[in-house]
Amino acid sequence: MKNKYLFTSESVTEGHPDKVCDQISDGILDEIFKSDPSGRVACETLVTTGLALVAGEITTSCYVDIPKVVRGTIREIGYTSANYGFDYLTCGVITSIQEQSPDISMGVDVGGAGDQGMMFGYASDETRELMPLPITLAHALTRRLARIRKEKLVNYLRPDGKSQVTVEYHDGKPKRVEAIIVSAHHDKKAKMSDIRKDMKELVIKEVMPKDLMDKNTKIFVNPTGRFEVGGPQGDTGVTGRKIIVDTYGGVGSHGGGCFSGKDPTKVDRSGSYMARYVAKNIVASGMAKKCEVQFAYAIGVPEPVSIMVNTFGTGKIPENRVVDLVRENFDLTPGGIIEKLKLRRPIYRKTAVYGHFGRDEEGFTWEEIDMVEVLKKKAK
Repeated sequence: MKNKYLFTSESVTEGHPDKVCDQISDGILDEIFKSDPSGRVACETLVTTGLALVAGEITTSCYVDIPKVVRGTIREIGYTSANYGFDYLTCGVITSIQEQSPDISMGVDVGGAGDQGMMFGYASDETRELMPLPITLAHALTRRLARIRKEKLVNYLRPDGKSQVTVEYHDGKPKRVEAIIVSAHHDKKAKMSDIRKDMKELVIKEVMPKDLMDKNTKIFVNPTGRFEVGGPQGDTGVTGRKIIVDTYGGVGSHGGGCFSGKDPTKVDRSGSYMARYVAKNIVASGMAKKCEVQFAYAIGVPEPVSIMVNTFGTGKIPENRVVDLVRENFDLTPGGIIEKLKLRRPIYRKTAVYGHFGRDEEGFTWEEIDMVEVLKKKAK
């Protein structure tokens, strides 16, 4: 064994305050796209005790009742009682919306990128989803935590929650789980003994692969002892503060831009989706075991100013040749990306929690591997 190391990723439930904001911002985008698929949206949300503030730049031909969207989203997440410190009926909703700057619009109107910046996509053959294992397991835990709350398998859970998974790698391959953390938001009457027992039995054992667990795997449930105050009452939330949870759990690089609340003319979102699509098809075609793709754009310019491919020494053909294949076979202009991935649809609210990548669900077009045969043929 040449190299042994640990790598950790985290996930959060839909009731986490930052994720509440992401879902509100994307819920507003979806509501606009239902009537106006050409709408321009840059929508930010902040939540704190008893308050949701929505601000941003929105240009659309339709009317959207933003406070209604905000309250409906909060209700669906599960904040339905004042006892939770935040609820959809009594929280205040403040909006401050203006139109997109004409300086940006004149570049976007002719098909250019909505901003400058760099975007990354990543894929690895270590899981069926072609995602890193730590973030895949972390999302599985938080999804399960939310499910047992919604299905009332226990009666004390509230919407907030977190998970964290540490995986031990040998020579770049995952071998075992070193540590698991589950933090469950709960009511005051819940006993810690019951919480810890239930989280181990109903969450961890249900989703963690048995062959990766052993007697030395460390398990932490609500490590501080209590998690009664959670959600926006416990922590102010802001759109775009969970970008590593949204992507690859810290594996690879990140350009820094968030996704939620942005229409696809913003390449922070569409460019990152396309980079994942390209990287996933490269790995699925067998050209590399892992791949990172970077695109960079200039505001108002359609074509990326740079393309980078890194196969981390696992590639079967030179990386400069892979870059050529990407240029030849993928339309990387904002308009081309939007058309290929069908991004002018109300599909975004569900992307705002449990990650934007690695999901085999309707609407996640950037997860398709329909370019595999083309790449195989052209790579010969």
